[in-house]
Amino acid sequence: MTANLSHPKLALIPTAIHDVFVVEPKVFGDERGWFTESFNAHDFAQATGLKVEFVQDNHSFSRQWTLRGLHYQLEQTQGKLVRVVAGSVFDVAVDIRKDSPTYGKWVGVELSAQNHKQLWIPAGLAHGFLVLSENAEFLYKTTDYYHPQSEACLAWNDPTVGIQWPLAAGVAPNMNAKDAAGLLWDAAPKF
Repeated sequence: MTANLSHPKLALIPTAIHDVFVVEPKVFGDERGWFTESFNAHDFAQATGLKVEFVQDNHSFSRQWTLRGLHYQLEQTQGKLVRVVAGSVFDVAVDIRKDSPTYGKWVGVELSAQNHKQLWIPAGLAHGFLVLSENAEFLYKTTDYYHPQSEACLAWNDPTVGIQWPLAAGVAPNMNAKDAAGLLWDAAPKF
């Protein structure tokens, strides 16, 4: 990726994983409220140096302390551009690409309706989030279609990866059975 860190409409903030970055679109506000262009294909390509085609939009609603993930697909791998339109989440990406210099590393970013931040997660990473607010609405664009036959789930609490989820003291995450049965690092298939 050859990013344009001084793009006039989008600020790109690098993360500890070389090709995962925070996207901050310009927000214009006054006493009436605010406006932002949440996605523009030309500006995204110009700012990131990436030519991606999004084929699916997903929208989820979750209650506080819901943890979804860490999901990925072994076929029809998906790049994701994620954002929150109500509430706040702690969003996480884990690099599971064996040939990557950041293999086994994770990054976490708070995304909220207030901060308008988005996270670009390329194909080949596991992804999940924890809802921090009372409720949250989470939107994400994907570069390929959902392929349930090849979906895998890395354990949210895998000790090798060591994600530091911001759970309140004494609170266990609310998860579905599939996510609760996520695979530990050594058993999880990688790219």
